[in-house]
Amino acid sequence: MKILIVDDEIMIRNVLREYVEFEGNEAYEAEDGMQAVKLCRDNDYDLVLMDVMMPHLDGYSAVKEIKKIKDVPVIMLSARGEEYDKLFAFEIGVDDYVTKPFSPKEVMARINAVTKRHAVKEQKNEILKFEGLEIDMAGRNVYVDGVKAELTPKEYELLFYLVRNKGIALTREKLLYDVWGFDFYGDDRTVDTHIKMLRGNLKDYRKFIVTLRGLGYKFEL
Repeated sequence: MKILIVDDEIMIRNVLREYVEFEGNEAYEAEDGMQAVKLCRDNDYDLVLMDVMMPHLDGYSAVKEIKKIKDVPVIMLSARGEEYDKLFAFEIGVDDYVTKPFSPKEVMARINAVTKRHAVKEQKNEILKFEGLEIDMAGRNVYVDGVKAELTPKEYELLFYLVRNKGIALTREKLLYDVWGFDFYGDDRTVDTHIKMLRGNLKDYRKFIVTLRGLGYKFEL
C-alpha cells in the first residue's frame, strides 16, 4: 500500500514511516496540509494519516480539499480528543480518529482495518432501488425520486450500513461501534441525531428506517 503521512512533527513522521515500511508498505510524507493536498492531487494513495494542528493549512481543511479530489480513506491523528472534534472529523469524511499519544502498533491495526473496509466498499458497485429511493454504492450517491440527496459522509455510511443489514434489528451501541468506530466516545444521541438528519434527506422514504423503541433501528421495506 502507498500511505501518505501528514504531520508537522518530523519525529512522528519518522516513527510512523518506520512502522509503515516495516509491514511492507510504501511511505510518503507531507509536513503540512497544503503539501498534502498537492500530493494527493498529483498522486494516488491507498490511505492518508492526517494530523490536525499544522501550519499553513490544518488537517480538517486539508481533508475537505482531498475529499473533493479523490475518495481516499483518511485516519486523523490528533491531540484533541473531545467529542466535538471527533464528530466534526467524521462529518467531513474521516474514516477513523486516533488521539495522541498513540501506539504505532495501534495505528497500523487501524490502517489495516480501514483499508479492508474501503476495499469491500469499492467491490460493492451495485445500485440498489427501493421504490423511489436509489442508492449507488460505488458512486456514493443517493437519489430520492430522481433527485440527488445531499448527504454528509457519515449519513451515507449510516444508510449504507442499515441497507446492508436490511431487516436486522440494530442497537444504537452496535451502530456506534460499526459506523463510528470502536473508540468513539459519543452516546445514543449521536445515532439519533444522524438518523433524524438522514430521514429528513430521504423525505417520503424515511419510512424504511424503522425505530425500535428502547433498542435502536432497522431498515425495513
